[in-house]
Amino acid sequence: MQSPGTVTRLITRKDALDQSRIEQEQRSLIPAAGEVILKIDRCALTTNNITYAAYGNSMNYWGFFPTGLTEWGHIPAWGFADVVASDVTGIKTGERFYGYFPIASHLSMRPERVTERGFYDAAEHRQALTSAYNQYTRCSWDSYYSPETENLQILLKPLFLTSSMLADFLQDKQFFGATRLVFSSASSKTAYGTAVCLENQPDLERVALTSNGNKAFVESLGCYERTVSYTELASLANDRPTLYVDFSGDLDLRDQVHRHFAGKLVYSCFAGSAQSTDEAQLTAIEGPKPVFFFAPIQIRKRNADWGPEGVSQHIGEGLQRFIQKVSATEKPLLEVIESQGYEAAQNVISRLFHGQVAPVEGQVIRL
Repeated sequence: MQSPGTVTRLITRKDALDQSRIEQEQRSLIPAAGEVILKIDRCALTTNNITYAAYGNSMNYWGFFPTGLTEWGHIPAWGFADVVASDVTGIKTGERFYGYFPIASHLSMRPERVTERGFYDAAEHRQALTSAYNQYTRCSWDSYYSPETENLQILLKPLFLTSSMLADFLQDKQFFGATRLVFSSASSKTAYGTAVCLENQPDLERVALTSNGNKAFVESLGCYERTVSYTELASLANDRPTLYVDFSGDLDLRDQVHRHFAGKLVYSCFAGSAQSTDEAQLTAIEGPKPVFFFAPIQIRKRNADWGPEGVSQHIGEGLQRFIQKVSATEKPLLEVIESQGYEAAQNVISRLFHGQVAPVEGQVIRL
């Protein structure tokens, strides 16, 4: 049991992501004027979290939850938390929120723009950070929220948001003239989420690139027209305009893809780094310069085009379909594994860092 003034946190070495430590300190759990304190209940851990840490310096992910220590940081995670104390009008003790949290027992926040939907954390250190990560949603407001599917929501919603917006971006750009999309790390949830969002596109071939070990799993997803292992890349004909969607971050593989498709490669989209924990590099040996896809930019565009409600509906309805797809089959595409406590979180982060978590597993930590 947490005593009223005990705050527990899991912090990670910024330059060695498989090294972490658990700390406890005594701290007041009475909010200052204009603040709320949330108790974090559960969070999801996926390769996405390793990406946040890998780009912690270049994209300032370490900046969301400062630890006060130069070499140690909070890996951010998506999850659910409950208000345990509030000094803010419109936010009550006991309310449950979805959002971006540290792996810690409590978080003090300074809400502003409080609405029925939720609030933004206006803590001073977050002012210059991407606003999409500063927004917290009331579960009571969210028509797509269901207590029974909380684990699936925190595992899939952050990934699907990228999938949905990436698919929208590619459609918006008419695939830059490509009729074939090649996905690396095709077993990753964000990759196959994007492929699912691009169903029913006439004359578009979705090709999965994956490891030998994951080939059967990727074929079972049913969302790619063709699945080839990395060693079989040369078997793909270079006969049509091709777009590379890079979810692996593997620079050698990127060079192989660019060289293989040569003049037929019309666009190279860097969307994640399931296989690399190095800083993002937008280089290639030849062909188009890789372009980094950042979902909040497309969300900003669609907020202007459709309004925030329209964007929420687009993502929410797509997420419901995706959740049904991964959980409704006889052989589910996602097996939720729920663990308890900070030691479990340490273990999962280390396994994710070393690529030891099977693609069918969805890891949730109850704090």
